[in-house]
Amino acid sequence: MTKIELNCNTAEAALAEAAETNPGAWIEHCRYVAMACKNIAARCRALSAEDAYIYGILHDIGRHAGVYQNRHLIEGYHYCMERGWEKVAQICISHAYMSQDIKAIPGDFDMSAADYQLMDQLLTNMVYDDYDRLVQLCDALALPSGFCLLEKRFVDVTIRYGMHPSTIDRWVKIYEIKNHFEEEIGCSIYDLLPGVIENSFR
Repeated sequence: MTKIELNCNTAEAALAEAAETNPGAWIEHCRYVAMACKNIAARCRALSAEDAYIYGILHDIGRHAGVYQNRHLIEGYHYCMERGWEKVAQICISHAYMSQDIKAIPGDFDMSAADYQLMDQLLTNMVYDDYDRLVQLCDALALPSGFCLLEKRFVDVTIRYGMHPSTIDRWVKIYEIKNHFEEEIGCSIYDLLPGVIENSFR
């Protein structure tokens, strides 16, 4: 494994390369997630805005491999581990899991049995920090067209994947994360997301 220096430039270059192999709306979604992460982290004493931006922009990098559902999580893990980006590799999986139960997400597990087993093991042993939670939150605040209210993103995902036994629990946990960060930053998260109200009602 050759470790590649990770900074905003290399992260943006990775996303640009992924846009060539698998173009789609997910690219702009990642950019808005990154901006949301950066804006919120900049108001948090223990977080780095630059690191948060990097984690946000690369959280879906597994989509570089093609049009998949849950397979993009483990593809992102492999991609980042090959480059020595261990924390980003974790976030490629953890951003989808408020609960560390591999079955607690909608969509197909369109991956090999070996990758499913690996992801299950990794997920069980992960220790989340505020970067994991921040990306989980910001993933729910960003459409490809811009920032939005959480509820609009909830509907967007549910229309595409349907209701799941864990759907309500996932929403509850996202609200808990929202409250956690609002206590930290001393204001509404929406105050830090330009155009959120306008985009939510388009």
